[in-house]
Amino acid sequence: MKTINQEVSTEIVEKKSKFICHLFYVENTQEAEQKIEEVRKKYYDARHHCFAYRIIGEKQIIERASDDGEPSGTAGAPMLQLLSKNELVNVVAVVTRYFGGILLGTGGLVRAYSQATTEGIQRADWSSLELGEVIKLPVSYQNLAYLQYYCKKNGISIVETNFDEEPYIILEITMYEKGKFLYEMEEKQFSIQKMEILQEKYIQKKIQENA
Repeated sequence: MKTINQEVSTEIVEKKSKFICHLFYVENTQEAEQKIEEVRKKYYDARHHCFAYRIIGEKQIIERASDDGEPSGTAGAPMLQLLSKNELVNVVAVVTRYFGGILLGTGGLVRAYSQATTEGIQRADWSSLELGEVIKLPVSYQNLAYLQYYCKKNGISIVETNFDEEPYIILEITMYEKGKFLYEMEEKQFSIQKMEILQEKYIQKKIQENA
């Protein structure tokens, strides 16, 4: 599965109507709805704010789309189809339309909303989404520097480093990385006596070029 790294904004004009596309990375439906509302408030004077999103749920991908007053099937559905076609998840697309006074017809609307969304997708930096964990490891001062070096070298995110009486480090690590990490720590005779799993989550891994 794939997602985007950061917010993307693009704009097209079709027969004097302006279409502004925003793509956001989100982790749940509440965040998606919040982003949609933020766009509504930002462009409060626009006629339509059509949207589509795909979110990883507990058992399935949650999908939702809205034409927001446009003729049925001319906006939200083609936007959602583009997210699905590109295997994008945890992404919400919002296309705001400022009406230019010329009717586009159903075919013209589908093309315009699709083009606006496509340009946003093409401009985005993509990541893969891989199942992983947030783990907490006790760490000695003498081993901390090596751990930090290892994580930087292998693209493992350090969430927190704590230097209290019992120092520890918190990592975001994919399941593949975790197996490799534990094996290499054993090879280095780096003893991990207690590892606490704080959370299971999907972790972003940057893709250098769009697929």
